[in-house]
Amino acid sequence: MASSHAKDTSFLGSRIPQEVESMSKNLKDVDQETFRKILKAVVSALEGKDCREVMKAVAESSTISQERLSHIIAGMYRVLSEAIRIPTASLRQEAFKEDLRELRIPEDFITDFASVVFGNRRAVLEAATSQNDPHLPTIEDFKWRVDVAISTSSLARALQPSVLMQIKLSDGSFHRFEVPVSKFQELRYNVALILKEMNDLEKRSILKIQD
Repeated sequence: MASSHAKDTSFLGSRIPQEVESMSKNLKDVDQETFRKILKAVVSALEGKDCREVMKAVAESSTISQERLSHIIAGMYRVLSEAIRIPTASLRQEAFKEDLRELRIPEDFITDFASVVFGNRRAVLEAATSQNDPHLPTIEDFKWRVDVAISTSSLARALQPSVLMQIKLSDGSFHRFEVPVSKFQELRYNVALILKEMNDLEKRSILKIQD
């Protein structure tokens, strides 16, 4: 039976982010109570809450230096934000834990991470992450027709067919543009090529997520 995801890749990607590696190194000698206080503050930040006072209280009550604390917070934020973006159907809890074990994160801390990623707050975190992610308007409606210019100031364009397109976006705006058939064929070819390359990438074991 296949594992939950390919062994040669982590939920963090083929290259572990620098802030996560730094977090792992700076978690040494951190007690679980302090870890949980930091984790709670990071979760609040992911939910879009103001956690400056909480962070200040953690810094004042802890013997951890400001520099180490900043590395830990940045790494925690990256671990949780990356994990939350992956559907639980694709990222199994045991696979998530194993990825963190490979980073030499203490087992108690791994359990706390997993309780956030797979616990009751996940839906709230997913909604907040989705809302905060940069995004562009999506296409709501698309219309097109082929037109032939009979009267034009350019003899080169006379009686040459073109594709007229109109797009309505989710922000309510409309965009109209005209594309010569030759350019439309070029666009069609490039889209097909990109789709093929995406399909080829999905077949590579380093990127493929298996159930």
